[in-house]
Amino acid sequence: MNSTGFLRPFMARHYNHFNAAVVEDAAKGYEAHLTAGGKMMITLAGAMSTAELGKSLAEMIRQDKVHAISCTGANLEEDVMNLVAHTHYARVPHYRDLTPQEEQDLLDRGMNRVTDTCIPEEEAFRRLEGVMVDLWVKAEAEGRRHFPHEWFYQAILSGALQQHYEIDPKDSWMVAAAEKNLPMVVPGWEDSTLGNIFAAHCISGDVVPGTTKSGIEYMTWLADWYTETTRDSSIGFFQIGGGIAGDFPICVVPMLHQDLERGEVPLWAYFCQISDSTTSFGSYSGAVPNEKITWGKLGVETPKFIIESDATIVAPLVFGWLLDW
Repeated sequence: MNSTGFLRPFMARHYNHFNAAVVEDAAKGYEAHLTAGGKMMITLAGAMSTAELGKSLAEMIRQDKVHAISCTGANLEEDVMNLVAHTHYARVPHYRDLTPQEEQDLLDRGMNRVTDTCIPEEEAFRRLEGVMVDLWVKAEAEGRRHFPHEWFYQAILSGALQQHYEIDPKDSWMVAAAEKNLPMVVPGWEDSTLGNIFAAHCISGDVVPGTTKSGIEYMTWLADWYTETTRDSSIGFFQIGGGIAGDFPICVVPMLHQDLERGEVPLWAYFCQISDSTTSFGSYSGAVPNEKITWGKLGVETPKFIIESDATIVAPLVFGWLLDW
């Protein structure tokens, strides 16, 4: 591919050694995987949506460089919160110096802090809540059940949130995902803000827990998707951060092999993790990729990359390289 952008030649000149070199190596490996006909799952942990990763990830989705996403409930909802309440967010550059009283003052203002960025509770959470409750109640009355991400897809595609858009929707990865009906899993959704709100409405008797499908149902769906997709294409795994967003989906392969005895199902065909977790054994986030061979997730020949850095800096670089910016 002949580069027409700035980023590829810049990285080729300056990113030649140590951790920087791995950034370009991983991007080249990602591209080689796609060129060979492979598909890619991206996993999102941390607060990548609040860091506005949608500015690059949305275009990755639109250009078919992402074929499935696993994310935390926070990343699922925070991209949409930024979409509908961006102008009400507040940045706190001196967040390291805040006193306990200053933190309390932010709470009293309804500003929930994520590092240097405060999410406005009234505009972000409550604008979503009304739309979501309507979807939950209607689905339950009609005997329908949906996965957490499907509620968001319905809310976006219905146009119910459009009057509140405060950024260009092209910068929302959830809008791009909804428009493509991108396959998605959201393990542990219950610990997100909308998951908490759903639980509150279950306690209040507005809906029942079964109206939203469970994590076990996500895993059974993922097993079917992985099995069917790998009949024609290999699947790579691009992991941002660690935690449940990464550990949940990567385990589908050993489950298929060891628990369902489907030995013909291939391993993950590419692996890259961006993490600033300290390398340590016994930690999923900090384990080196080779440890995953012993768990039946990756093979000896699987291309493996680990970029030890802040994902808010590195992920846009990798995506920008792939998009030839």
